[in-house]
Amino acid sequence: MSDAVSVSAPVTIRAELSVADPDTCKFTVSRILHPAGERFFESRQQAAGSPLLERLFELSGVAHVLVAGHVVTIGKTPDALWPELKPPIAAIVRSQLLSGIPAILQAPQSGGARQRTDTEIRAVVESLLDREVNPSVAAHGGAITLADVKDGRLYIEMSGGCQGCASSQVTLRQGFERMVHRVAPEVVEIIDVTNHAGGQTPYYQQTPP
Repeated sequence: MSDAVSVSAPVTIRAELSVADPDTCKFTVSRILHPAGERFFESRQQAAGSPLLERLFELSGVAHVLVAGHVVTIGKTPDALWPELKPPIAAIVRSQLLSGIPAILQAPQSGGARQRTDTEIRAVVESLLDREVNPSVAAHGGAITLADVKDGRLYIEMSGGCQGCASSQVTLRQGFERMVHRVAPEVVEIIDVTNHAGGQTPYYQQTPP
């Protein structure tokens, strides 16, 4: 579900709720917020030194934030409501851009980097799916959804043209897996939990009774 958030020119922001996770919403901004890769934050303490993130975590209901290029992905607590969160989130993002101050001032920690949590990995991979993977897969009538992340393992589901397609495993191994390891090298395994037998051309053929 996508809708335009009312923001005055010259900054425009579009909010799009995640189909897989209703507690996640992607805000696509008409200007670059953070050009240097992706940054994930789970608390105000972790966001210290990053003006945009500090202000976002002041909002009740914000659980985590992923910033990548011109996209801000917000995860909310289950009790928070998007109609109440969207306007202040848009206002904070817009005012930060118009201030001319970098949204993220704190440099990533170097050396001895900690292992990212499953929540962080989920946010990064879902961002990858939204920005790169599914726009390409959609051209073939398909989609890839992240069903779960557990102990560094991704559980994915394919739909549309991908479900039941004999070449989907090849596509997964050669394309998607490589892209995932580029943004989340911590991922140890990608597991396809799709019911391919239910696809239009299933490659798990059932033996007739």
